[in-house]
Amino acid sequence: MNTPVYVLGTGLSHNGSAVLLKDGHICVAIEKERLTRIKHDGGNDTEAIQYCLDAEGITLKDVTLVVQCANFEIPKRDRYKGKRVFSETDKPKIVNISHHLAHAYSTVGTSPFDECAVMVIDGCGSPLEQFLKLHPEQQKHVPEEMLNPMEMFCEKDSFYHYNGTELIPLVKDFSSMSKLQETAFTLPSTQHSIGGFYSTISKYVFGDMDDVGKLMGLAPFGESGIFDFEAFEFESGRLFVKNDWKNRFNNPSQGYEYFKQHFNYYANVALWAQQQVEKAVIQCITNRLEKFPHKNLCYSGGVALNAVANAKLEDSGITENIYYEPAAADNGLALGCAFYGWLEHLKMPKQKHNGSTCFGKQYTDTEIESALKDYSQYTFKKFSTNNEMVRYVADKLNEGKTVGWFQSGSEFGPRSLGRRSILAHPGINGMKDHINRNIKFREDFRPFAPAVLKEHINKYFSKGRYSPYMILVDQTKPEYMEQLKNVTHKNGSARVQTVEESWNPVFAELLEEFYKQSGIAVLLNTSLNKKGMPIVETPQEALNLFDITALDFLVLQNYVIEK
Repeated sequence: MNTPVYVLGTGLSHNGSAVLLKDGHICVAIEKERLTRIKHDGGNDTEAIQYCLDAEGITLKDVTLVVQCANFEIPKRDRYKGKRVFSETDKPKIVNISHHLAHAYSTVGTSPFDECAVMVIDGCGSPLEQFLKLHPEQQKHVPEEMLNPMEMFCEKDSFYHYNGTELIPLVKDFSSMSKLQETAFTLPSTQHSIGGFYSTISKYVFGDMDDVGKLMGLAPFGESGIFDFEAFEFESGRLFVKNDWKNRFNNPSQGYEYFKQHFNYYANVALWAQQQVEKAVIQCITNRLEKFPHKNLCYSGGVALNAVANAKLEDSGITENIYYEPAAADNGLALGCAFYGWLEHLKMPKQKHNGSTCFGKQYTDTEIESALKDYSQYTFKKFSTNNEMVRYVADKLNEGKTVGWFQSGSEFGPRSLGRRSILAHPGINGMKDHINRNIKFREDFRPFAPAVLKEHINKYFSKGRYSPYMILVDQTKPEYMEQLKNVTHKNGSARVQTVEESWNPVFAELLEEFYKQSGIAVLLNTSLNKKGMPIVETPQEALNLFDITALDFLVLQNYVIEK
């Protein structure tokens, strides 16, 4: 019997994570925030790595190679913002790679393509000095005027070709960091990145940078055409953020109450910014593909989470097939590190990925029952089969109850896809406001996603997009607006999840049963957490959330708890 080859990837910037490959397949992965319960936690990687080793039942001695990535530093073996698991051993070997290379390999390793173009767009990648230290052979791809800068330059977009065995850099662009002038738009990011621009506007609108995705949720409430100036310009194949638009905005948010008082104004700003990003993404990717055409495109980096821009990119028809990496932001860096180790460093063949994005550990009945002992105030029932449990839960959802849904290993990435979800009826009056106000404790404009059985996508949504990772928007058909009002934006759009039975079987079964009972093949799906809290990982955390919110039911595998 052959000994398995394990490769460990670790990301140490913000949104830290660890990923373990076994013979080229992802066997376990976790984001650090799910363990520490600190949103966007990063830095030291000991907890995340130990989780992966324990879940697989191995030790460091079983690992062949470690690949790591941190934004502005090359982490030491023994310590990085605390003691590391490698501190007392010189094995396994540790390899360092740059930020955009990790993003690129995260999508190459999980994509369905044998060959493809790869685009990475984010806010801020590796500093140029660090990048050249790690990859000196790539100096030829750096614009000459940046090689002796008086200021720091960082990656902002990168374009590659993957030929089935090798990832070849074709275009790399860098940007200077923002100048520290006192304006409403001062931000520690690169001056000319799409991601930096989006974060800047998010801070202007909401007063913080905690969740830039909120901007996309606010944009549908805005009115188009209020602002008639451009944020970006494209020159000689490079994208730049202009400066003159900054003078047009002089009313930054002063807190949530102030935001609500000026809601229409900020919604208009959000829509303008969203439209600017859409144009910039399409222009940048079009430019690269015109120079280096390919029918398959892989797309990663934080900007690749913008579901509205992604849909516009698909509709543009600039390439035949696009794969969006589900963990496109920095939580996916460890994924890319692991695949770099397998594909590039060890020169092993790419293994076919099954499309799943759920790599957390499985919790046992014993662990669930142990957690339940602390919540004796609630009644619970254990169902002997999935089928019985699903029928019971579908009936409660059809009655208008809200359900916390906890099944199998957790999702890796920012979206809950039916493993750690809050579920509800998509069409019952007041449900959206109830969940935002009494369960999520967040702003009332924030949207929810429709999870739909794959075979029914064309019935409810105009484009019928295949979207298993909730990373594309569609338009709800007019005749279903009422049935799907809790999962449809003001402008008729919806960030759809097409449910895959192959890697989400229990969730697919629930949707089937809900369809039988209600006549609707769609459920409201949102993450199993509240505002400011990472998505729950353990049964104990799920029970705690159930206890402090207005959730009616909690499903832990085949255990159903009710208030």
